[in-house]
Amino acid sequence: MGGKITYVFLSTVLVVVFGVVAMEGVLLLLTGEPAAMGMGAVAFLLPLVGGWFLWKNTRFARRASRLAAELEAEGGLPVDELKRTAGGRIDRDSADEVFARRKAETEDSPEDWRCWFRLAVAYHDARDTPRARKAMQRAIALHEGRPVSA
Repeated sequence: MGGKITYVFLSTVLVVVFGVVAMEGVLLLLTGEPAAMGMGAVAFLLPLVGGWFLWKNTRFARRASRLAAELEAEGGLPVDELKRTAGGRIDRDSADEVFARRKAETEDSPEDWRCWFRLAVAYHDARDTPRARKAMQRAIALHEGRPVSA
């Protein structure tokens, strides 16, 4: 729950910053000076790009949370069986071992979103965030019945 509260708080702060930047952009556009107007146009576009990025990430997080809730209801969430260092970090060899099992499971059932979800968690535990995100996107697409690219 703490992660959700932090996400909402930071998203709200970001939206406020987007608003301030957009207002500054409008003020720069109204000056009538060419250089200021150019800066104002860019300052006005930045919140639009940032808002799009925030929306895409929020949508991704909500979809992934729905899958996690559904998997939890089925009793299919991956069990945390990873060894940890004295400082609490995940042991790399342990993460690699679990990852190998999850990858084999996914190769055996490539159309099962549950396998892709568990593989995404394994990628995350192995500190491979880009692949974790791609695996989760594939799990979401499979769950929603959308076509997935190879």
